[in-house]
Amino acid sequence: MSSWLLDPLSTAFVLRALTGGVLVALICGIVGTWVVIRGMAFLGEAIGHGMLPGVAIATVLGLPVLIGGAVSAVAMSAAIGALQRRGRLSYDTSIGLLFVGMLSLGVIIVSHSRTFATDATAMLFGDILAVDLGDIALLAGALVVTVAVAALFHRAFVASAFDRRIAHTLGLRPRRAQLALVGLVTLAVVSSYQAVGSLLVVGLLLAPAVAARPWTTRIPVTMALAGAIGALSVLVGLLVSWNAGTAAGASIAGSAILLAALSGVVRSSIDRMRRRTAAHGPETADGPTHASATARSREPHIARTAAIR
Repeated sequence: MSSWLLDPLSTAFVLRALTGGVLVALICGIVGTWVVIRGMAFLGEAIGHGMLPGVAIATVLGLPVLIGGAVSAVAMSAAIGALQRRGRLSYDTSIGLLFVGMLSLGVIIVSHSRTFATDATAMLFGDILAVDLGDIALLAGALVVTVAVAALFHRAFVASAFDRRIAHTLGLRPRRAQLALVGLVTLAVVSSYQAVGSLLVVGLLLAPAVAARPWTTRIPVTMALAGAIGALSVLVGLLVSWNAGTAAGASIAGSAILLAALSGVVRSSIDRMRRRTAAHGPETADGPTHASATARSREPHIARTAAIR
């Protein structure tokens, strides 16, 4: 058991992969919380696939693929905003059209080149074991930017998530907040590219946040817990990849999904046990105790208060 755990962590490139993966997990934990709250999963997936043309062109031209992917992702985000503002298309329709268009363009570029077999696999599934110190420095910078933007726009994000009109009334500029959130999603997707590729990035973006949400009601706590769950997913995925000979990126994404499922099962089990205990609470011979009757009488008031908050 000790060798299963210690042997991978004694290797330099695995430690670099773990460090880079943890940084990605922290970025995705912050951004993924808002993605889940705002229902923006489709946008994350679309931007992930929107990177493909830029990555493909950069590979053909011998340029850094991360720069090509970033330019393509930013262009994708800008095009979504332009279609939504100037056209009559809904938000999800705009994303869907650009998603298919960018994915098709990426596949055309890849299929046109005969030297793309290995690179195409890395584009889709990432290569976290190839993370170097330069990549770690870039991820650290991306994390700093993510934390700063999330803190700066926190009130605007919260208000816009519940009612854009209230956000506008409070002077929080919901349109600018939406652009900032799209920018954070783009940054998270681009920075996660090296770790899990464009195909699996949505799993790392969503699963830790989904796993964290049942355990807390405060957004900053959810972000911290999602980051911790994401980091655990990276560790488990790398250990599984090393010992079972599986793809590292897919193992990390799969671990994140399994942890989300486990979180949901445990939370549901605890809630059922609590309801069962409450239903069989202490009663007097004439019926429920005064405390339990009072608690039940307050339930509608509590529900209304929660709805208002």
